[in-house]
Amino acid sequence: MSVSRSLSEVSERETVGVSLDLVSAVRRNIGFLRTVNESLWLHERPAIVEAIRRYEELWMPLVAEISVGSTPPRVLPPLDVEWVWFCHTLNPVNYGQYCESRFSKLIGKPTIFDEENEEYALNRCREIWVLRYPSEPFENEANSESPLPLVRNEDLLSEALKQRTLYSKFSEPYMTEIMYLIAARPRYKGFLYILPRVSDKCSRFVPTGDILIMWLTHQSYPTVYAEDMKEAKCNVSKVARVWETVEEEEVEETKKLWEGTFDQPYEKAGGRIALDRQGVPSFKPPVYWEVFDTDVNTKYKSLMPRFLLEVCMFARLSPKMKPMQEKMTRDFVRLCAIRCHKELKMDKPLSSILYDSWQMVWHLYCEFGTRGLVIEFRHRGGGCFKGSKLKNAEAFFWNDLLGAPTLTLGREVEQGVGIVSSITPPVQAPYLLKCVPDRVTDDSGAMISDEILRMNHYRPQEGRWLSRTVLDHAGRGCFVVRIRVGGGFWRRGGENPSNVKWEDRITEIREGSWSYVAGSIGRAPVQRK
Repeated sequence: MSVSRSLSEVSERETVGVSLDLVSAVRRNIGFLRTVNESLWLHERPAIVEAIRRYEELWMPLVAEISVGSTPPRVLPPLDVEWVWFCHTLNPVNYGQYCESRFSKLIGKPTIFDEENEEYALNRCREIWVLRYPSEPFENEANSESPLPLVRNEDLLSEALKQRTLYSKFSEPYMTEIMYLIAARPRYKGFLYILPRVSDKCSRFVPTGDILIMWLTHQSYPTVYAEDMKEAKCNVSKVARVWETVEEEEVEETKKLWEGTFDQPYEKAGGRIALDRQGVPSFKPPVYWEVFDTDVNTKYKSLMPRFLLEVCMFARLSPKMKPMQEKMTRDFVRLCAIRCHKELKMDKPLSSILYDSWQMVWHLYCEFGTRGLVIEFRHRGGGCFKGSKLKNAEAFFWNDLLGAPTLTLGREVEQGVGIVSSITPPVQAPYLLKCVPDRVTDDSGAMISDEILRMNHYRPQEGRWLSRTVLDHAGRGCFVVRIRVGGGFWRRGGENPSNVKWEDRITEIREGSWSYVAGSIGRAPVQRK
């Protein structure tokens, strides 16, 4: 029986070495994929065909000529050429053979990860390009009406067309967070450590999303990748590539191989199987997190941003508990929130939890303000007794998980009952607002009431405004919306207000919450000029 090793041992003791700053490289690559995804002109066939021509006839001979030694020159090609270059490197064997047959050496890519150096590398390339190819524009000028040039590399065209929407697999905002990438790095090294063992124990290794983006990024730096693979003696021929469909049996084999090697769940929060399974579509998060470069709502001080994180909870029973299965019919584990949502109670019978592998029992998206989750071990009452008795409990705090290796913590909630929790770093999510009706107000913003009348020495309140309070995700008032619907005065026993014509109605939004003067009676926040 093989002895399992921890991911920390594989990563920290340099059992598997990676001579690339993967964290910086992945952040740069995800940004690059996002740019390609937003450059719709580059998705059109004429532009891609022209980009391939420029890549093969102009860029590769140029970069091969200025490459001296093993260090790639610090130049970057235009976007369309870099995109084709990136797609080509995702097939390392084909790319290596291509470089060897044309230039008798492997052409590498410079490790440039900050915007200032990228701009310098692009401008430097432009200078060299103009001198070398004065009749060739530096930018791709093909459009939908351009005639298609002859396609000489059908495989490269097919690869570039296939990868056009690659960003969709890595678009979740937490994937560019430093903590997420630091947690993904040891898992990728664990992947490289396992590869030599795939042939005898697994027909094909199926990568998760965090491992996949690390692997693709590693491949996109060909000289570094070739040296690292040679050192690690890895055979990637049995690794499922992006966009491939995999069998459910292959997924289960991969999970068992990982669990047998590292004694922890293979999938995790932010690290689910990223490929389509036979008959099962790839995982799509149920929460829509649109990524923006800047938050335009920061000018509103009353709006508090909300932060979400993905949570996966796994459970496994010790094999020694199998003979006790008949006695466990009344035992179960319960998931509760530490803060807020006290009504949240999700139960899982112990009899339904597996013995031989980790089983994901809960998958949630939580507000960071909930602080964490509690797993309770309970025994259900029998006979005429209802309810259940708490026997033990373990708390998983978000802050503890953020400081844990791979953002994962494992504990025993009861002897023989193991629980593993994993999270993604909290990232800003869309604002969640709701509008609730409130009291009618007057022209000044005060609620129509006897209390306000007394405070004003019974001077009549003029005007009628329908008022609504806008609450944020935590129930805090952040805006008061008012619509002017009536004029005239209001006093106890006095006349009715007059209607306001439609064209004279006013909608007013005041930032902030009510200033209460007596119980639930108050005034709207002062309107900014």
